[in-house]
Amino acid sequence: MESFEELTDTTDEESTNKPYSENYQLWNLKAKEIFTTKTQSYFMKTKRTKNILTHLAFSLGLGSMWRFPYLCQQNGGGSFILMYLLMLLFFGIPLLYMEVIIGRWLRVDIIQVWKQLVPWLGGVGYTSILVCMLMSLYNSAVLSWSLYYLANSFDHPLPWDYCPLVKNISVTACLQTVPHQYFWYHTTLEASGHIEEGIQNLVLKLSLGVLTIWIFLFIIVIMGLDLSMLLLFFSIILPYIFLLCIFIKCLFLEGAVASLERMITTELSALSSLELWRQAGGHVLYSLGLGMGTIITSSYEAGRDNFVKATFLIVLGNLMTSMLTTSIIFLVLGFWATTSGHTCVQKSVSRLIELISIGVLPKEAKPPDNILLMLPQDYLNWIIHLPRYLQYQVIHHSLSCSIRVQKEKLMEGPGLTFAAFSQAVSLLPHASLWAILFFLALFITGLGTLIKTSENIVLSLQNSTVFVKYPSLAPVVICLGGLLGSLVFSSHAGIYIMSLFDDHLVPLTLVAIVTFQNMALSWIYGAHRFREEMIRDLGHLLRPSFTFLWCYVTLPGLLALLTICILPLHHKETSYIAWNRSMSQEVKQPYPNSALGWVTFLSVFTFLPIPAYLLYQWWFLQDPMTSETVSFQTMTMDSSKPGRWLKHPVRKSTSSSQNKVQETSVPREEPETLLQ
Repeated sequence: MESFEELTDTTDEESTNKPYSENYQLWNLKAKEIFTTKTQSYFMKTKRTKNILTHLAFSLGLGSMWRFPYLCQQNGGGSFILMYLLMLLFFGIPLLYMEVIIGRWLRVDIIQVWKQLVPWLGGVGYTSILVCMLMSLYNSAVLSWSLYYLANSFDHPLPWDYCPLVKNISVTACLQTVPHQYFWYHTTLEASGHIEEGIQNLVLKLSLGVLTIWIFLFIIVIMGLDLSMLLLFFSIILPYIFLLCIFIKCLFLEGAVASLERMITTELSALSSLELWRQAGGHVLYSLGLGMGTIITSSYEAGRDNFVKATFLIVLGNLMTSMLTTSIIFLVLGFWATTSGHTCVQKSVSRLIELISIGVLPKEAKPPDNILLMLPQDYLNWIIHLPRYLQYQVIHHSLSCSIRVQKEKLMEGPGLTFAAFSQAVSLLPHASLWAILFFLALFITGLGTLIKTSENIVLSLQNSTVFVKYPSLAPVVICLGGLLGSLVFSSHAGIYIMSLFDDHLVPLTLVAIVTFQNMALSWIYGAHRFREEMIRDLGHLLRPSFTFLWCYVTLPGLLALLTICILPLHHKETSYIAWNRSMSQEVKQPYPNSALGWVTFLSVFTFLPIPAYLLYQWWFLQDPMTSETVSFQTMTMDSSKPGRWLKHPVRKSTSSSQNKVQETSVPREEPETLLQ
């Protein structure tokens, strides 16, 4: 039997170790909680940053690097920039903020959003999907152009730097324009003379490019490859590096100062042009991705963002990229204008005399002594009367400039960006390497835009239509249909059909969709009700300025803009930029009635889901304001508890370890329903 002292010692020892053990366990538990909390905070910040960068990369795509520069040059430079800034301030920022916060609140795809908010306008989501499909068709054509330029960047010297020695063309065709423009229309597009000519015949190289793009897109979508970080790198970091280098180089070109002055010069009288309002307003929606559902669908992955800061960051990145690319385009245009006309003839004559003196050209290629006192057209006439073998040599050794009068516009339209950037990279040392890297970055940037748009279409259709039972069938149908629809843009008249889509059809449908969305949220669902939902569900107070803009500024402005977009469909003077082969220059031609009729038909077809879904609601539910969606059910829950978010229907949990981190951390708001 143990003695009393032994019992006493044992008790004292246990009593001494017990507090130490409890403190150790308590400290260990707190350390785990701190670690899990910090881990979750790190992952949430990473996801939030990645989400913002994804939105930024989407807004820095083809809209900023391809579309904005040629629209700016086509609509007067500074006047278009001023109008774009006004539209961005009063329309772009409020509407982008609206889509970001709706996506974070409901956390569903574009089709389900409007079924929950305003059930009888649920067809707006299907209309957005159709517009995304139309945009994907001609965006794939733009990517095929980038792919062709990328393939030709491996040649040395670059094929767009000189006049080709082709015997079946006019010997003066290349000298009447810059070689970069000649390469665009003759070599790349093989463009016809007008929109109704050559539409039945496909350009093989462009068709193969479209096929390659849709096959690559299908592989990415069907396999669920996560190329987000790669796309972010090529869509944000590399383009800025290339653009800054090209911009610095172009600043030292002839005519740089004058071209930048023209870019920022604003004519107040031009602000009264309805065409300027239409172009600027349509591009604001296009460049920010408004009305297409990509912002709404992808915003549910974000954390508790500062939505205003995220919105302004996306807009600022979009604006900086647009202005940088436009500055480069205008610098190149100034260089072309400065080196055209008599200046081009003078430099070409000096070069020919130098080549004759060193024996590269025969003495018969020497121009007349008084050629510099004549008109540029006389220089062409002299070349025409040369023997055939001398004509090709003189043209081949002429400088990369045009003999046209400086006041004439050398180029405008969708091909301006490709021609100007091909000229810009040619001015850099190791031009072939720069051309490869630049057009690769441009291709991947556009591919990222196309991937995001296609994933939005596939995801929405898999959740809402017959593809619910066969989800793997959706990418097949979308990519196959996209391939067949895109082939029309690879025909000889494809550039003109693309201009018709890009200039009239897509802006019209985007403005109409955003108008329906703005009206549904601000007036039907109610802006004040929306503010209350945000406070209760997200704990986020909406700024009164945004709700005021939604109700009294953006909606009336969108209605006016929609009217302006409809007017050109019935206006006889609506024209497009065509290529005149005999004159080797761009000319304006009126759209035929059949082309504008197709725009009207496709616009009506795109908006058919809205009345069709309304009839469906009336026929099957007899009350369009009743719906089985959870956002309109009255839930018997404790009013002290916050509203609960809706889980995305196709989201899958990541890993068990990540779930444990989320469960042991600060409580998340993740129930199945929303409060009324």
